[in-house]
Amino acid sequence: MRTSKVLKLVAGAGAATTLSLFMASGTALAQDAPEPGSADYTQAILDNVWVLVAACLVFFMQAGFALVEAGLTRAKSVVNILAKNTSDMVIGGLAFFAVGYAFAFGGGNKILGTEGFFLSGLDKFSIGGSGIINLTVPTFFFFQVVFAGTAVTITSGALAERTKFIAYLTWSAFMCTLIYPVIVHWTWGGGLIAQISIGDAIQYSDFAGSGIVHLVGATAAAVGAFVVGPRIGKYGPDGKPRAIPGHNIPFAILGVFILWLGWFGFNPGSELAADTFVMWVALNTLLAAIAGGLGTTIVLALTNKGKIDLSMVGNGILGGLVGITAGCGTVNQFGAIVIGFVAGVIIPFSVRFLDRIKIDDPVGAVSVHGTCGVWGLLGIGLFARYDDAFLGRDKAGLFYGGGFDQLAVQALMAVIIIAYVAVASFIVFTLIKHTIGLRVSEEVERQGLDIHEHGIEGYSPDVVG
Repeated sequence: MRTSKVLKLVAGAGAATTLSLFMASGTALAQDAPEPGSADYTQAILDNVWVLVAACLVFFMQAGFALVEAGLTRAKSVVNILAKNTSDMVIGGLAFFAVGYAFAFGGGNKILGTEGFFLSGLDKFSIGGSGIINLTVPTFFFFQVVFAGTAVTITSGALAERTKFIAYLTWSAFMCTLIYPVIVHWTWGGGLIAQISIGDAIQYSDFAGSGIVHLVGATAAAVGAFVVGPRIGKYGPDGKPRAIPGHNIPFAILGVFILWLGWFGFNPGSELAADTFVMWVALNTLLAAIAGGLGTTIVLALTNKGKIDLSMVGNGILGGLVGITAGCGTVNQFGAIVIGFVAGVIIPFSVRFLDRIKIDDPVGAVSVHGTCGVWGLLGIGLFARYDDAFLGRDKAGLFYGGGFDQLAVQALMAVIIIAYVAVASFIVFTLIKHTIGLRVSEEVERQGLDIHEHGIEGYSPDVVG
């Protein structure tokens, strides 16, 4: 593909996403529906079908998260982990339908949307009725609600094996109403962060959500893990961390591959249109994941006595995917490989650091989605070469002559996200802790949450330990 053609493709990438900014400002898009049988009508149908397929792939990622988290935790609480992943769509999805979508994309002000609760007042079945060129409201909502499910389910692994189920249900509802949608409104909804500019950097860039989805979920996960405290036995009398191995590594690795597959809906689907650019995004996504796995493997070979921990390599692949999620429409293949590789390299060090400060994260969610989420945002400031309809300019990255402006905007975006989510999450988790209770009793934790919280076991008693 010639560079000139690539530039044209990238310059138009995410144009549909940009149009969502009009929704948040309360400006209606004047658009006549295309005539049935016309080329525009056919394109509109293709756009809706593609985004629907992408949404299904993202929805399937819940199965990946469930398997990763179940595999990396102990058998005696596997039903609890699966129940929390299920509730993320049941409770979180309903909350997003009722309130979250309106807060995120409804017309209002730069802080919060105030229209579209329960999708009311929206032109649900007309092409372009969502405010996005060619997409209907159901199509766009479906794509967004599975993103919300991803954001909240990131927290479940970090809270594994010691959190009350009712407490987690309450958290899921709060996350999908008052925390994740606010960040979405500030960014993809045209609010607070979208209005920030520094020098030549007209706007932030986060094509598919390294910061908006993954960093949000990881920040909440870190706060939740801090408030609930570490698992019994995680730290010895000397304060040093002890390994608590997961019970089923095959589960975890199968989950990694399911998540990897789902990411081809997550990132290319964020184009919100069926065009040739989705293949560019998919290629960058693939290369970053490969590089992430390689980066982690090399670090383990050098620092872990040559022992290659497969679960950690799996997290390296996921870290590469998280890292490229922001810049998948902005960087070239070289940039994608570097971003993915660095993400894989930093994963083991991030996990070890969190262990040292006694943040017990059984599945590595904070490192994968948080550390790599920040890196993904900053990577745009370094490697952005093409305009993705957020940037407003080509060659915005430092390494391509763009200076420090875009890097500064991306860093400020990360700071704002972390600050808001950390404060809001701390308030919610603290309120839960002092009302219905956040943590199960010591007896329940030692015996496992499955019987006490759900009345069933995931396995026969002889394999539960």
